[in-house]
Formats: sequence, C-alpha cells, structure tokens
Amino acid sequence: MPIDNSRVRNFSPELSTGCLNGVSQSANPSTIVKVAVPAPLFQCFDYAFDSGQPPPPGARVRVPFGRRRLVGIVTGHGDPAGDRRLRAIESVVDDQPLFDEGDRDLIEWTARYFAAPIGEVYSLAMPVPLRAGAPARWEPPWLWARVDESGDGSPRLGSRQRAAIDALGGGPMLEAPLREASGLDRRGLERLEALQLIRRVGAEGERVAAPVSLPTLTDEQAAALEQLGARLEGFHATLIDGVTGSGKTEVYLRAARRVLDQGRQCLILVPEIGLVGGMVERVRARLGVEPCVLHSALADGERAQLWLSARAGHPDVVIATRSGVFVPLPRLGLIIVDEEHDASYKQEDGCRYSARAVAIWRARQRRVPILLGSATPSLESLHLVETGSVLRIGLSSRAGGAALPRVRLLDVRAQQLDHGLSFESQSRIEAHLQAGGQVLVFLNRRGYAPAVLCHTCGWVADCSRCDAHLTLHRARNRLCCHHCGLEAAPPERCPDCGDRQFTGIGAGTERLEHALVRRFAGHPVLRIDRDTTRRVGELDARIARAESGEARILIGTQMLAKGHNFPNLSLVVVVDADQGLFSADFRAAERMAQGIFQVGGRAGRAERAGEVLIQTHHPDHPLLQQLVRGDYGGFARMALAERREAGMPPARQFVMLRAEGQTADAVMRWLGEAAQLGRGLFDAAVEIWDPVSAPMARRAGRHRGQLLLECDRRAPLQSGLSAWIERIGQLRESRKLRWSLDVDPQSML
Repeated sequence: MPIDNSRVRNFSPELSTGCLNGVSQSANPSTIVKVAVPAPLFQCFDYAFDSGQPPPPGARVRVPFGRRRLVGIVTGHGDPAGDRRLRAIESVVDDQPLFDEGDRDLIEWTARYFAAPIGEVYSLAMPVPLRAGAPARWEPPWLWARVDESGDGSPRLGSRQRAAIDALGGGPMLEAPLREASGLDRRGLERLEALQLIRRVGAEGERVAAPVSLPTLTDEQAAALEQLGARLEGFHATLIDGVTGSGKTEVYLRAARRVLDQGRQCLILVPEIGLVGGMVERVRARLGVEPCVLHSALADGERAQLWLSARAGHPDVVIATRSGVFVPLPRLGLIIVDEEHDASYKQEDGCRYSARAVAIWRARQRRVPILLGSATPSLESLHLVETGSVLRIGLSSRAGGAALPRVRLLDVRAQQLDHGLSFESQSRIEAHLQAGGQVLVFLNRRGYAPAVLCHTCGWVADCSRCDAHLTLHRARNRLCCHHCGLEAAPPERCPDCGDRQFTGIGAGTERLEHALVRRFAGHPVLRIDRDTTRRVGELDARIARAESGEARILIGTQMLAKGHNFPNLSLVVVVDADQGLFSADFRAAERMAQGIFQVGGRAGRAERAGEVLIQTHHPDHPLLQQLVRGDYGGFARMALAERREAGMPPARQFVMLRAEGQTADAVMRWLGEAAQLGRGLFDAAVEIWDPVSAPMARRAGRHRGQLLLECDRRAPLQSGLSAWIERIGQLRESRKLRWSLDVDPQSML
C-alpha cells in the first residue's frame, strides 16, 4: 500500500536503527531476535528473547508494535542486547520455519529490488489466516467415493446432488474437481455423506485424472520441444514466442511432463483468474494430475490449506495468479509464465512487484528452468532475447493447419457510426452470422457512454473527486467514476442551463450490447466485462456459454482478449483502435498492439476462416499497418528502436516516486525536497527529473505528483534507493502525505 507515515507516528526516532520505544520486559535479554512486521516500514525490528531456544529464521512470532500486537517473521538473530532495553517477543507461533532459506532469500530479494517494506512482502507471500497467526497445520486431502457403486437405491435427490453421485461413477475424486463438476459446496457433500451415499477415502499419492491420448505435435512443436529438452536441467530462461493457436501450451505441458517424471514440481502462473479454469483442464488432460489452484477468489481457509499442501510438496502442479510466485515448493523443477506480456503480472498498489521478474529470479536462485510464453511478447522479454539472457523459440504456424485470420482496416473518417459501429462492420457481422459463425466485438471500455453532456450548453458530468468524466451505466441508471468509485444519479436538469437535453458521448460495451441486440434480434448476445461478471462463478459461466457457441455475438473488454478458445469464432471487430495511439503513457502503443493481436487471434482457429476488422480514424498509422500485415515481430522491432532512441525502458531503467496530498503545493514541495536529497545521494549516472503533476492530477479528492529517476544501468539506481527512502521518510511533510516508490513502473499515469 502507499506509505502513510501517520500510521506510525507513535514511534520514536530510533525506528531507523531497528529499536522500538517502550518499556523493556527484559532488562538483559540473552538474545536479540530480528523481526519483519507487516507495516509500511523498510527495516526489521529488534526484540528480546530470553526463555530458551530462540525461534528460528522463517518462523512466525507475535510481537508488540506500538499499541498493536502483530504477527511477524523472524529474519535473524543478533548479539546479546547488553544494556539495550528492548520489548520482548510475546509468543512463538511456529517451532519450525514457515519459510525455508530459499523462500526467505526470494522474499528479501523482492523487498530490496522493488524497494518494498520487508514485512509487507512477507505478508503478501502468506494466505490471510497465516498472516493472522493461524496454526500452519496441513490436513491431507481426501477422495470422495460413491457408497453404492451401482448408483441404485438412492433417495430423491436434487440436481446438484445427483450430479455429484453421477460424477463419482467413474471412480473416487478429489473434493475440488467434484465440487466443480456438481456445483455442491463442502456442506452439500457432507449432507450426502450423512445420507450414506458417498464416503471419504484416503488420497495419499492418488492421481485422479487420467491423461487423454496426446495429440500429434506439429513439426514446429516437436522442434521446440527438442530444443527445450536440453534446457530442462539447471537455470535456463526461454521465451516461447508463438502466434495465437500455435500450441504453445502443448509445448509447455510436454516439458512439464518430463519434469514431473523426475519427481519434481511445476509452477504455472497465469495473469488472471478467468484463465485458471482453462489451464486446469489442460493440465488434467495432458499430465493426468489434479493441480493445486491458488488465487484470490478462494475462501481464506481453503487457500491456506492449498498453500500448506504446496509447501508440504503434495501437488505436482500448482496453477496460480500473481502472488503464487511466492508459494513454497520444496520440489520445484519448472516455472511457466503464461501470457508473460500481461500487465496484470505487475501489482499496482501496495508492494509494487512484477511477478514475471520475481519468477525469473526465483528460477535462477533455485537453478530451475523457466518458460515465458506469449503470442505478443513484452518488449522487456524481447530486449532480454537481444542481450542473450533469454533464448527465443518461435512458433509461426497454427496447430491443426488453421490459417491466421485476414486483417483489414476500416477507415471510419466522416462515416456515420451506429453506437460506435460502422455500416461495413454491421454488414460483415450479418454475413458471418448467416454463415453459422460466431462474432466477437471488442471494446476495452465498459459502461454505456464514457461521458454525458448537455446538448444545449455543453456542460459535462465530471467527477467531483477526480480529473475525469463520469461514465454512464444505463442499466443501473448511474453515473460512475471508474477511478475512485464515486456514483451518482444522472441529473434531471443541466446544472448550468436547466435544460433536459443530455447526450451520451462515445460508446462502451453496454451501449454496444444495446445496439447489437436491437440490430441482430434472434441471435443471442453475450457481454463479458467487469460489470457482468461480479458474482462468483459468473465469469466461468459466461466463458462456457461463449466457448460452446450458444452465444452467437460476444461483446467484451480485454477479459476476452487472451487465453480463451472459441472454436466457432470467425469474425472479430475492434471498435476503437485509436485509444492507444496518442496516450501520455509511452507503453500505450505496445499494449494496444498486444490487445489487438491477442483478440484477433481468437478468430478462425478451427475449420472456419477468420476475419478481423479494425475500425480507425488513422488507417495510415505505421503501427496499424504492422497489425494489418500480422507482423507483431516487426512492430516490436520498431518499438524497441523508438524506445532506445527516446531513452525509454527497456533501454533505460526507471524508478517513479509518487505522492498524494490535500494540496498540490504540498505535494510538489515535498517531491522537490526528495529530488534534492536524491541528487546528493545517487551516483552522477542517475538522472533525477524535476517533479511534475501526474497526468490525472487529482484522484479521489487528493492531488497527485510524481518524480522520475532514470539510468542506463540498474546498479547505480538500486545502490542508492535504501538510503534515499530512509532520508525522504524523515522529511517533515512525509507523515502528511501518501507516497510510494515504483521500480520498473508499468504505467506512467
């Protein structure tokens, strides 16, 4: 979280030395124990322990911290305290380390590299119950089996209960896949157990998924796997750069199979929860194991048990989102980062770490291979390929002989648009629907209209807390700010002129849905965005409808742009391709290109020929011309050359200091003082810019500013960060502001 020093104002100036102010409970302690506590502070703290063997590094302890009691992690021991008066550890939670030496090295490297509070990184690496001090007891999973193997004689059951009984007809199942297959929760299964219809059996060493017959590899896939064969021992970083539909996942999992056969574990990272289900099915089918799944949508207790099972070395495969990069795995043999380009791998609040960077370091540390996969690799990964740090393996053809979709630019200048759609786009949608195909309309902007204005005087509905317009959500009849969450009812009259003539400007996914339902009546329309998938399980349900072909017209944001397979999809229409061409963020063009390539790649994967239409007001733009040619590699080379010429990442290294406060003057003054301190601390090779207002200067009622540090090399930047953080934390205004440091920022906004 952003650093808010008002949270620690009760502590003495001795904080910087690691000592806490307070009455000692042990005047002459025999041992000093260093503890990382979950607070926005950048050092560990010394506590006294004099009641026997001190807790080992990596164990949890309860400690007094100001007026609070916190659960921290022991990071080491010090010399006897002598005359120092220290507060004592209140209790020891773990007799044995929760984190082994390798796990601690990973967490501490993350804290150093990303200039994050060490205690908050440890907290991030644990499930919620363990952060609170819950016992680290792992309960081995069990299998559920049918009592009456014939399935006869069962009492009258509900549909979900019957589904559970039927699912167990093929043999015992672990609880997670049984719940998934039936829709029952733990209580529902226990009711069936009470009816003596199902029972629990031991699951030690069980593998409950049976691999299907493996598909024949294409020549490119076979060659890629052969190249990987020699790189599955020791640390090797490999980029699998394959067009959409080329079978990258098949190559990953064949490599994982070899690692599992050696008795080692595999960690698979995916960028979003919505991609977990598809990866689980592929792992079951190809590897014949039931993977352990870790993500934030799980209940806290369930997530803790799965985390502990991974730590115990039970699952062969762990599939996880971003924070899963820290999960302890004693038999780790391979790390796979799927869709490695995805911005979701960078956490944008709290501890601002990149899971991709942490995964690479972890692979190096543990001397295991890592595979990075994408159809649109990040420029950072391609830069590593250029420097020789990463080997690139290319897959240029789709598996199964499917052709890449044909891409066309639609010049919509001076054309009348129907809720954002051109006449030609509508005509092609109708043609594909009549031919039995499925259509995806892509717009990375939710809501009905991104702005509402008075048609009479031009008044615009703006957020009172942000420098942003309010978005109209017509179904809920609300004006919403997508930055701070403010909601309000649309005004009945214009506050400036009193007229009632309001107009929605622009189009969002809700408006597209309204237009397409009206225009193509009789063809089921399905919208998939954040607004339609808030309920638990709704995203999976909608993706299933899309993949089955039940929904003929799909409307979606970036949630649909990656990782999904829609066999019937034949047409993709990109409604507003110009959003990323003129952004203040230098990464916007890269993300736009990745998004369009990814969503376009959903089309034409089976026997149907694919077509991609890109609506634009700038058809001659070089970036869009690269997209038409289907040449992401050409775009990437052009973008890398532009970055080098402009002195932008990955050619140069960036660190961003951000601050928020009640007034713009206070923010800019504090950033100016921080810049002065930095110029006296950092090497001359580090360039420190003057502070500026953020592109969105006000958000959630707070004024925002930022300060950029850059250097050609990493070392000069990293060497000065710790001292700089300590010094700026001592500035008089630091306690009155929220501030954060972002190493390798992914957004300049």
